[in-house]
Amino acid sequence: MADKKNILLIGKGGREHALAWKIHKSPLVRNLYIAPGNPGTALCGMNVDLVMDDFAAIESFINKYNIDLTVVGPEQPLVDGIVDFLEAKNHAVFGPSKVAAQLEGSKSFAKNVMQKYDIPTALFETFGNDEWDKIEQYVKEQNKYPIVLKADGLAGGKGVFICQNEEEVVSRLKTMKEDSTLRSASNTIVVEEFMEGEEVSVFAVSDGAHVRILSHAQDHKRIGEGDTGLNTGGMGAYSPAPVLDEDGLKVVYDTIVRPTIEGMAKEGMPYKGVLYCGLMMTDEGPKVVEYNCRFGDPECQVLMPRLKTDLVQLMLLTVSGELEQIEIEQSVDYQCCVVLVSGGYPGSYDKGKVIKGVELVSDDTLIFHSGTGMNGEDLVTAGGRVLGIVGSGDTLASAIEKTYDEIDKISFDKMYYRHDIGSKGLKHLKP
Repeated sequence: MADKKNILLIGKGGREHALAWKIHKSPLVRNLYIAPGNPGTALCGMNVDLVMDDFAAIESFINKYNIDLTVVGPEQPLVDGIVDFLEAKNHAVFGPSKVAAQLEGSKSFAKNVMQKYDIPTALFETFGNDEWDKIEQYVKEQNKYPIVLKADGLAGGKGVFICQNEEEVVSRLKTMKEDSTLRSASNTIVVEEFMEGEEVSVFAVSDGAHVRILSHAQDHKRIGEGDTGLNTGGMGAYSPAPVLDEDGLKVVYDTIVRPTIEGMAKEGMPYKGVLYCGLMMTDEGPKVVEYNCRFGDPECQVLMPRLKTDLVQLMLLTVSGELEQIEIEQSVDYQCCVVLVSGGYPGSYDKGKVIKGVELVSDDTLIFHSGTGMNGEDLVTAGGRVLGIVGSGDTLASAIEKTYDEIDKISFDKMYYRHDIGSKGLKHLKP
């Protein structure tokens, strides 16, 4: 493995900037290409103008530039089968196959795997989106609120609705059927019991047979302070999450991570890549809220700075089925990421706002680009989630303070961010 590698990273968001930043640091890398990338990833390698769903063009690029490893960041290409397409042409790819990626691509598939292999999760039933009468009848029979509606397919983190009453169930069903961004994801609808507790995300890496815990983090999905308002792609994260101690992590490994990997192998769908387990810490122990088949965003932005193990070596051993050869080392420091978003997100928002002050942020603070672009010499907004600012510290409190101090240096018109990222974690720590 001493030979330096040419690596292609697929994606353009904050997660991909964090991955590019980490990959760039590896002594195993000769050239790093990011497709299509963003202004931040351009600082780590070379952005290339490739469309993520044009698998043939990606394969041509791999051949032309002698790519040794392709790393797939976003979920959509994975669910669409990019790994199968490239592996069939003898290219090494870090990520799960199309059938394995159903753990994220289909909520009903994931729930059935959990049910079959006794992996703790919420009680559920699945329905077609034309079975409103059956859904409403089921909800009445449960007679317990809140209750959760989930679009079966990918919905950009916006296909989950927590309903407080029957009227809200009817309203959300109407949204899932009529909203252009949700309709295709809602051909099947999963109705779940609401789980009480605090959420935490555990990340593992598997080569299909062996599995290693990478780390854990806590995301903040709601737009508003105190976890209020609409769901978003993620407003911030921190790692490690004190809600999960070492004993709890062992329980998660024994009851969730290992049985999931073993179950997928038994199904003839060995899972290779990163497995993201979104968990609820309930009074009955950890239960699965959802699986994702890739690094989280913004969780990746706090996981990468903590990872001491060479990421490229870890990925290469995963792809070759030799994960047992490596142990994962983490920094003991805390990392806190706060996401700066465009005003109006997750609804409609303007683009093209000039971003000021990025050059004033201290060198010991990381800035990961999510939705940015260039207008001449100006860095401008180009998406809902714009930048992720990551501060570190030997305590969670100091990491949080560092992050918000640096945010004060950055501005753009109608910039919004939450002021309470990480505060839940402080409650688990002694003063």
